Amino acid sequence: MLDSAFFQRWMSGTAAAVDAEADRLTELDSAIGDADHGSNLRRGFAAVAEALEKEPPGTPAGVLALAGRKLISTVGGASGPLYGSLLRGTGKALGDGAEVTAAQFAQALWAGVDSVAKLGGAAAGDKTMLDALLPAVDALTDALGAEGGEVAAAFGAARDAAESGALATVPMQARKGRASYLGERSIGHQDPGATSAALILRTLAEAAA
Repeated sequence: MLDSAFFQRWMSGTAAAVDAEADRLTELDSAIGDADHGSNLRRGFAAVAEALEKEPPGTPAGVLALAGRKLISTVGGASGPLYGSLLRGTGKALGDGAEVTAAQFAQALWAGVDSVAKLGGAAAGDKTMLDALLPAVDALTDALGAEGGEVAAAFGAARDAAESGALATVPMQARKGRASYLGERSIGHQDPGATSAALILRTLAEAAA
């Protein structure tokens, strides 16, 4: 079972990982975006970690709802609303229970990813964060549904799928977001949003280890 402490570990781990990787994310964004992805996410997740430390919610949904609100209110550009929608959509789908199963979380994460797709109007292959999120949730669902599926291994499968998805954006031409303005010049660059999404899936796997 996954309780609020698990989700707080995930968010605090994400804040630390984003802080460590912010310069790399901004470097990727400088090639095809506004060169602020890393700094924006660093500020947002630092605010999330601080808020959760001050007043930790007692449910998984509460943790994700608070995190989503903080990201929307503190992160500029598109990444704040998109990641905020991911977390808030996931939290809403979890309901009010003090604990959830990994399978319930996987189903809720689908709802969060769907919120991202609707907000951004993007789909798989558009060179966005969805190119990491969609294969990750697919892998998580498949791994948990397999006979004898083990939770930590399932989260590891999601992490691996997200990282592969982020790498797969390199040869793509962007069809959404700021990078789409570059047309064919966006080809050959790894998408920063997919990269940060893979980072968040990595910290999810670490929280479950």
